[in-house]
Amino acid sequence: MAEILTATRSHDVALQGAILLYGRSVAEFSYATAHRIEPDASTGRPVIGAGTPLNRQALIQAVRQVAEASLPKGEFLTPNVLSISPTAVTWWCPPCHRRVFFKCSEFGERSAVVPHPGLVFQASHAGFRVFALSGEDRPAPAALLHEPPYFNTWDNGKICIGSAHVPKQIDVVSIAGWESGFFDSAFTHPNHGNPRVNFERGPYAFWKDMLDGRFTEYPKQVLIPMKRTLADLIAGKLEK
Repeated sequence: MAEILTATRSHDVALQGAILLYGRSVAEFSYATAHRIEPDASTGRPVIGAGTPLNRQALIQAVRQVAEASLPKGEFLTPNVLSISPTAVTWWCPPCHRRVFFKCSEFGERSAVVPHPGLVFQASHAGFRVFALSGEDRPAPAALLHEPPYFNTWDNGKICIGSAHVPKQIDVVSIAGWESGFFDSAFTHPNHGNPRVNFERGPYAFWKDMLDGRFTEYPKQVLIPMKRTLADLIAGKLEK
């Protein structure tokens, strides 16, 4: 049984059949045959069995079934959703107080409810990303993205998932699961790359102060602006 991600849903499917296309060139098909997939008698591996010719109606029906199964289902869009496409969901978290977990040599295992800036998350086929915002309102496309002020993040907002439990699906109903996978996992170390926070004593000292309750609201002066906007993220420009 294999898992295949199509559109914004994942499916557990098994190989059942194959359609072979024949023609004079790669882009010119004039004949098709349908084949059952059968287990090899000696190895048990799936092999393509004997074929039967496909007429026009049967071929159209087969393609229609696959196309309908690949279409994203309609979903209710909550106000936090910024963008949804066949390959990505982008959403916003307003500034809030939320618990974080740390497990690192500098200050051991610690947990506390701390303030967070506004955040933009994106779950996509290219990975899981997070960015900070300087504003408190729902961001517009021109909103400037800031470096995520967290451990376990790479450049361009990429999140090091590690052993975190995140959903298999990329859809609106899985947003809470993606957020939980980020916040409920232990932050262990700052990753290499661009600085994530503008704090004179460094990221460890910043987060120690946060865990110690030094800040009642998130100190926006530590945020580092990027040369990218929310529109760039939605357009996939950060993947290039």
